[in-house]
Amino acid sequence: METRAPFVIVGAFILAAIAAVFGFVYWLNNTGGLGARTSYNIQFSGPVPGLLVGAAVLFNGIRVGEVTSLALAADSPRKVNAVIAVLPDTPVRADTKVGLDFQGLTGVPVVALEGGAQLAASGPVPTLIAEPGAGQSMTQAARDALRRVDTILADNAEPLQSTIANLKTFSDGLARNTGKLDNIVAGLERMTGGGPAAAPKIVYDLTLPKQRATAPRQLKGQLVLADPSAILMFDTQRILVTPPGGDASAFADVQWGDSIPKLVQAKLLQSFENDNVTPSPAREIDGIEADYRLLVEIRTFQIALGDQPRAEIGLSAKILGKDGHVVAARSFEDKRALAESNGPAAVKAFSEAFSTVASNLVGWTGEILR
Repeated sequence: METRAPFVIVGAFILAAIAAVFGFVYWLNNTGGLGARTSYNIQFSGPVPGLLVGAAVLFNGIRVGEVTSLALAADSPRKVNAVIAVLPDTPVRADTKVGLDFQGLTGVPVVALEGGAQLAASGPVPTLIAEPGAGQSMTQAARDALRRVDTILADNAEPLQSTIANLKTFSDGLARNTGKLDNIVAGLERMTGGGPAAAPKIVYDLTLPKQRATAPRQLKGQLVLADPSAILMFDTQRILVTPPGGDASAFADVQWGDSIPKLVQAKLLQSFENDNVTPSPAREIDGIEADYRLLVEIRTFQIALGDQPRAEIGLSAKILGKDGHVVAARSFEDKRALAESNGPAAVKAFSEAFSTVASNLVGWTGEILR
């Protein structure tokens, strides 16, 4: 009895080990548990590279089972049939989407299930059909894309060569005409207000003599000075030159403090004040009732270019009575040579010429209306 006891113990240990191995295998076959499984048939319409029996089955990203069988479809050499076993409470429906997912750095394939819109079970689930291209890995997709690109390039080799040749011709033309293109772009910038900001211009005013007449010059009625009239050319602050198109670059950086008609009106009123005329002439905009109106038309107010540039000013004046009839009319003009062809010299010549014209106009008006 003592000799046979160890053999009984050894035999019992071996039988227990065999039972444990069978139990472990059964546990592996049921995803780590001894619970029940529900099987479903899946059909792939293409290759399933790397998919093995025992591969995981995921439902919405959660592991619910494994692949239990893989076989080629007897009725089609392109199809693969698979059987999966999942937990009974897995909501597999007829509209469940099936595909393959590749996980990890090595791209281990797993069966990926995705829930559809159907909420409740409506009977046995038919064979689930995987989406087309479900077994295609990223590598295979890249190969297919490159293959399609290669096909497109091969089919359009001649048009591509022609396009490249045309681009080369176009670039050569641009290189030959770079200077012209620069001028075009610069012109567009000037037209649209782009490009570097223009340098600010120097603003000048007409200068009149500062002396004031001591004895007042009495007028027999209220005189109103209307806004001077002029052609559109004179409605500007620029210093104009004649003939048109002449070189005015020497005066491009200077301008008057106001448009020429407004400047003439202001300086004529100042000339009447300097001559101590009473009652003081007013502007129409002041709303004073007028006995007489002085109408001034600007005939010339520009620089005449030539061997000796000169400033030319010409005004035409009319005095109208209260009933609108012309009391008197006369023209006044003066010319002064420029010491130099620049802005300050031009302003000085204009000021001297205007002082003479304004003085003569004021004196004539005083004689008519005394």
